[in-house]
Amino acid sequence: MPWDDLTDNVRRIAQTPPPTSSRASLVGTMIVLAVAAGVLVAAVVIPGTAFVAATANDVTRDVVELPLELDDVPNPQTTRLYASDGTLLAYFYEENRQDVPLDQIAGTMQNAIISIEDNRFYEHGALDLKGTLRALVNNASDGQTQGGSTITQQLVKLTLVQQATTKEQIRAATAKSTARKVRELKLAINYEESHTKKEILERYLNIAYFGDSAYGINAAAYHYFSVSPDQLTVKQAATLAGLVKNPEEFNPRVYPERALQRRNTVLQVLATQGKITQSQADELIASPLDLKLTRFPNGCVESVAAFSCDYIRQYLLDEEALGATVQERQARLERGGLTIKSNIDVRMQKAINKAVKNRVGAKDKAIGSLALVEPGTGNVRGIAQSKPMGRDKKAGQTYLNFSVPAKYGQSGGFQAGSTFKYFTAIAALKDGIPPSKSYRSPQTMKIPTGTYYDCEGRGTGTWDVKNSTGSGTFNMVTGLRRSVNTYFAQLEKDAGLCNTVKAAESMGITVPETNQVPSFTLGVTSVSTLDMAAAYAAAASGGEYCAPRPVNEVLDANGESLKKYPEQCERVMSKDVAAQVNDILRGLQQPGGFGFQNGTGLGIDSAAKTGTTNSSQAVWYVGYTPELAAASMIAGVNSKDNPASLVGVTLKGAPVSFSQAGGSSLSGPMWKDAMGTIQDYLSPERFDPPPRRQAARSTGGGNDDDRADAPTTTRRDTEQQPAPRGNGNGNGNGNGNGDRD
Repeated sequence: MPWDDLTDNVRRIAQTPPPTSSRASLVGTMIVLAVAAGVLVAAVVIPGTAFVAATANDVTRDVVELPLELDDVPNPQTTRLYASDGTLLAYFYEENRQDVPLDQIAGTMQNAIISIEDNRFYEHGALDLKGTLRALVNNASDGQTQGGSTITQQLVKLTLVQQATTKEQIRAATAKSTARKVRELKLAINYEESHTKKEILERYLNIAYFGDSAYGINAAAYHYFSVSPDQLTVKQAATLAGLVKNPEEFNPRVYPERALQRRNTVLQVLATQGKITQSQADELIASPLDLKLTRFPNGCVESVAAFSCDYIRQYLLDEEALGATVQERQARLERGGLTIKSNIDVRMQKAINKAVKNRVGAKDKAIGSLALVEPGTGNVRGIAQSKPMGRDKKAGQTYLNFSVPAKYGQSGGFQAGSTFKYFTAIAALKDGIPPSKSYRSPQTMKIPTGTYYDCEGRGTGTWDVKNSTGSGTFNMVTGLRRSVNTYFAQLEKDAGLCNTVKAAESMGITVPETNQVPSFTLGVTSVSTLDMAAAYAAAASGGEYCAPRPVNEVLDANGESLKKYPEQCERVMSKDVAAQVNDILRGLQQPGGFGFQNGTGLGIDSAAKTGTTNSSQAVWYVGYTPELAAASMIAGVNSKDNPASLVGVTLKGAPVSFSQAGGSSLSGPMWKDAMGTIQDYLSPERFDPPPRRQAARSTGGGNDDDRADAPTTTRRDTEQQPAPRGNGNGNGNGNGNGDRD
């Protein structure tokens, strides 16, 4: 006889009213039920092979032959991501759960769950025949609600379902068959023999589902009442105990009236069993549910640091300490109950969040991005972008993270314009070229074939380069501060193209071989704001490049260190070179500088460099103090989030003209919005004095911002066309447009 038929027959017998109220009739009914109960006992003690033969129409042999031992595999636990000050940033979970020991679960809760689910829990073994029969009779006759399965049986079923991963395990754990029921009974008996009642109750309360994505008593207590499980009152415990029978049907958030009725049933059972007085029950039954909901949003979408959170998540999915494969790492992240200690500073994160949202609207055809890196440590203090996280494209939402390298954010990045002149200046200073080095820098230049050689010794083609910020004679100070393209075309030649490329690579910039071209100094390589913040932090630190470090440490579910992330720093320039660059770039933040003229000045020591690409697809302002580097970028994007010109784009309701699309005029104010607030969180420190302070002298004039004289048109996917590479003999052809700064 199939299990369901058996239980239906027992229930039908129990529910059939006796013809008379005689004692004999009642005894007869109990005898029939006892016979049925005997079938249950027989099912447990008969060998599996014999039971298969007797129930061949209902069961397959593989279910019966599965192991009869229940593995104590840890429950899936919720992982928590914290900011540097301990502020909770996000949860990652497959099931929102954090196990707690029984001594941290209120006695009221223990009493309530035992009373409604298994009143004789401490008196019987795995199978309670007396309780099962009584439950059937009581439920059929007077409407009392009492569980028929013991807590141990329920625990076994919940565990099998939770641990089922293969098709066979899932079928075995959920099949409506006698074999499954028998196997669960046998597993329960074995489990009772190897575990104490308190251990069983503890595991049951931690594995049970309480609805509304709350797994385990800890999550349930916090979710529904915003209290820890050791603080649950009788009324709260009765509400939660009533949910396990049918968590969705009795969900108090969705169906408060049903939940109230179910809670009152539990309270009455407690009174009937003498665990509270009837007067207490009556008073509590007359009271409302008094829910105080706490949400546990899964993932990064609702985090105050949404894209910082997503960057950290992607960063950890690349961490071998969490597993051999991405799938294993994701499982560890969502089931392992990890504690992730990040380096995100919540105060700074809020400041950059506000800055990007104030300057670029979510639905604007542009992306605003800010990234913060701490010099000397590489600590990532925050990243933010104007497009919020989500799937609603009409609302401007996206899951693309534009602030980090493609490896972590799936965005290809944006060309950085004249911010790359920073690398050329460093390469020149390292090569012994003094800041006094002067060149006559006309408005346009035609650089002949064979002037530059890449790192393979191959010559490059001719290069037509022009200025957007004036012409005349400049030294390194004025050439960098005014971002003179023809000056840097000549400086790059003397410093060496390969040396300039290697300088960028030493500071974390990935340079494709095809970008080893003369116009490299004008920022033809696509990068992220995180890349540039980390690169500029090298000079701010006094010459050490530190790889971006979003995470400090990861702890396992037991609080033991799983992975520590030490600082990964390397000296890439001398302190004197760093001090010299800092002194030059301070000029942009001082009276007369591009940035200062657009309101970017701070009350503490700071330096900066602007960048604007030829067709105004991206404008940059990378600024820093001795304690923090911040890269700010606004880039035009089309409907597919690919680069597009900013000219004509509306930002927060105001159209951008060609003359407005400059690094210091458009991206600089966004940088100031953030750093104007963040400067109050810094010490502050001062830059080291340079070994020589070169006078900022030049002849000639120019524009006051990094704007081009006229727009140019380039292909959609390459903001700045690299100057051509030669054939290896110094011969080349074609043109490479220079960046405008």
